[in-house]
Amino acid sequence: MDSNIESEELFGAHNYKPLPVVLTRGEGVYVWDTSGNRYIDMMSAYSAVSHGHCHPKLVNILTQQASKLAVVSRAFYSDKLGAFLKKLCELTGQDRALPMNTGAEAVETALKAARKWAYTVKKVPENAAEIIVCEGNFHGRTIAIVGMSTEPQYRSGFGPFPPGFKQIPFGDVKALESAITPNTAAFLVEPIQGENGIIVPPEGYLKACAAICKKNNVLLICDEIQTGMGRTGKFLASDHEGVKPDAVLLGKALGGGLLPVSAFLCRHDVMNVFTPGDHGSTFGGNPLASAVALGALNVLLEENLITQAESSGRYLFTALSKLHSPLIQEVRGKGLLVGLSIKPGYLSAHALCLMLLKLGVLTKDTHGTVIRLAPPLMITTDQIDTVVAAIAQVLSEAEIKVKEGLKQAE
Repeated sequence: MDSNIESEELFGAHNYKPLPVVLTRGEGVYVWDTSGNRYIDMMSAYSAVSHGHCHPKLVNILTQQASKLAVVSRAFYSDKLGAFLKKLCELTGQDRALPMNTGAEAVETALKAARKWAYTVKKVPENAAEIIVCEGNFHGRTIAIVGMSTEPQYRSGFGPFPPGFKQIPFGDVKALESAITPNTAAFLVEPIQGENGIIVPPEGYLKACAAICKKNNVLLICDEIQTGMGRTGKFLASDHEGVKPDAVLLGKALGGGLLPVSAFLCRHDVMNVFTPGDHGSTFGGNPLASAVALGALNVLLEENLITQAESSGRYLFTALSKLHSPLIQEVRGKGLLVGLSIKPGYLSAHALCLMLLKLGVLTKDTHGTVIRLAPPLMITTDQIDTVVAAIAQVLSEAEIKVKEGLKQAE
């Protein structure tokens, strides 16, 4: 066993099950292992590395800022935070932004804001506020967030959970309308469900949800932590339907693949429920993170990565759709967030990812049923062709293995 793997297994918590590869270097869409083998990264750290590994402009910003000022806490102003927040609000169309570190922190911030808004603005009775979420959601790993999950493993052994959450089917407009009561504060939704298997709702779903929320004075909060920052071919996935949510959550790619940076953005009357002492974070909005995140936003625009994500995503989707394999159940997604669903009864998506690893393609399955394909946004058509050829080879080999297994069983 590799000594790096051995040390992680011996001294680390076993809350992940990594693929058996030890990475040591990255550049653009590529990563290299300790043996010098090169891989195309088709996962980009769950979209956190949308700009590519070690983007030179962002690395330069990081090193320059780190040599001047990194962390001072929000007890003081800095010369980097304001410009970052201004740019973020301009790009999302939101009034104000509250910076945090991780996506889960952004979600927790949204939950607190929605509840306090419900009590102070909407006048919901104290401790009666409800927040509607969708079945199959993934918003993070905190106690409150796993409490509103429908995934048994995420919940098992971690209760009791905070009350106040109501679950409805994803993609079902009527279910949302039926679930709303006078005490409903917000509807929290992913425009595309990522962890659940790259599930795209019916066209017009988000727009209809926005109309229902507006009619009932309910906040529409879009979790764009994975789908935002150009991943789906628009800056926000909600832009595809021309929807302006009441609040937006960003993270992952906001840190340029270098730092954890997240943000909760919303309109004035929602953010104004927070007063000094209500909420905070020692590291949230620190100068180093602010400088890198502003750089990440600028690079996204200057290098036309959003447009590339749209065209490259279309190219990837078309190429995958031409693969005629009995193992493929469905190809789904938008932009460069694509899922290859594998039919039950064949090799698992996890097994296929292990086979892809040997061919120099790096990704991970979700729930053993879907292969994620979400590379850095600058991936080229030639690199996509290489990946699709590897997938075709793996599917062909898997089909042979299944047939041989059936013959042996006979």
